[in-house]
Amino acid sequence: MKAKIRGIYATALTKLLMKEGFQIVQPSKIIQERLKIQDNAEPPDVTIKDRYDLQGVVALGSAEAINQLKAVIHENLEDAIIRKWRPSVGGIYKGEILGYQDDFLQVKIDENLIGLLPKDETEAINPENLIVQVERKRLGRKNPILSTRIKIVGQYAILIKGSASGVSLRVHDLNKRAELNALAAQIAPKGWGIIWREPAAYVSKELLEGEIKVLSEKVEELERLVSFKRDVGLLFEGSHFMDIEFPSTSKRKLDEFRASVTYTLDGHHFYKSCGGRVATTLEMAEKLIENGNNPLDVRDSFLRQISPEFPNEGESVDIMHVKLIGNIFNLGKAVIESLDEDHIVYSRVMRADGFYDGLGVMKKAGDRAVSEAIFGEWYIVTKYFSRNGSLRGTYININTPIEIYPNAIRYVDLEVDICIPANGCVKILDVEKLENAFRKGLISRKLFEKVKEKVREILEERNV
Repeated sequence: MKAKIRGIYATALTKLLMKEGFQIVQPSKIIQERLKIQDNAEPPDVTIKDRYDLQGVVALGSAEAINQLKAVIHENLEDAIIRKWRPSVGGIYKGEILGYQDDFLQVKIDENLIGLLPKDETEAINPENLIVQVERKRLGRKNPILSTRIKIVGQYAILIKGSASGVSLRVHDLNKRAELNALAAQIAPKGWGIIWREPAAYVSKELLEGEIKVLSEKVEELERLVSFKRDVGLLFEGSHFMDIEFPSTSKRKLDEFRASVTYTLDGHHFYKSCGGRVATTLEMAEKLIENGNNPLDVRDSFLRQISPEFPNEGESVDIMHVKLIGNIFNLGKAVIESLDEDHIVYSRVMRADGFYDGLGVMKKAGDRAVSEAIFGEWYIVTKYFSRNGSLRGTYININTPIEIYPNAIRYVDLEVDICIPANGCVKILDVEKLENAFRKGLISRKLFEKVKEKVREILEERNV
């Protein structure tokens, strides 16, 4: 498999994927230098880049490449969370109109899968034979964005139904543009336009004609499938999309891979994911070390400089409770009661009435939750107190080791909770959710077994 990698995890992931037999294509200059890789302009089977929040990466590629990448990540990064997107990116579907939602037409494209077609593409559609394609917009969201402008994509050309032919704006040579436009007029299949991509300017006419022949055969196959397809569903498969989250343990493992290539300060990927001044200061510190400065002196200076960016005792932070499926719940502001190199205690006040699931008691506005976590541990212990200070019960939430960012405490909830009501009757909740996450491939077998072992360990420690 050929992989193209960009972003803050590029060095570590390149090292890991090369170890696992991947070929790296289109490497950046710095990756070429660090890992002694030759430049390679071949198209990738999978492209990997940073998530918008820097808490992991996203990958887009063929089914085989995505599945191989998933296997490598879960084998090497214990707590990595992998979310595969169900729609086929660029996939072509037969759809069924359901109704309007804001500025979109709701279209059922598969069982339990609804896409959104922009209103400006709904004027000329045939409701009895609606063919749509999943766009590269809102990747990973619940409802994919659809288009009726069907595209068949090749390495050098894109066929677009009902479109005029054209040439990529990246082709600047006017003679070459004229040559490509003339070729398109000769060989474009009926009812389809050819958009020549930039690489088309650098290969032979025979190669381009060969690709258009292959793409035209796909058009014929698509039209045959459309004529036979009666129900909603996939007609033509596109690419596959995957979101990969790197919690605390994964970031540290990636630090090790990067450190085998170039000098890497402890916590490198965590600090890079902080962004802003923290990430910039890290880059300067590692550059100083590369230039021959004493690593220990630079590390101490780095930690002093970034210390003001992080919260201290008495300050407030958000609690970012990340679910395995990717939803992020901000549990509200918490005050840091105590903080040292080993553990943290923080508290928050309940703002509304409710119910404590598992504890069997009502939640009242004004209740106080006091949470304690040991750095590197896989759980948080939270005690709930009434306004007058009486204990309502205790939750032990199983989660990835917490990370403290400049404005938030973040962790991934691993579903299982150990609940200890005030009467001491212990309950274990949501084991089936963990099992379901394992079956769906969100978590690795290693993490699945880790959580079960951690639950047993906690129960033994508490003599339950």
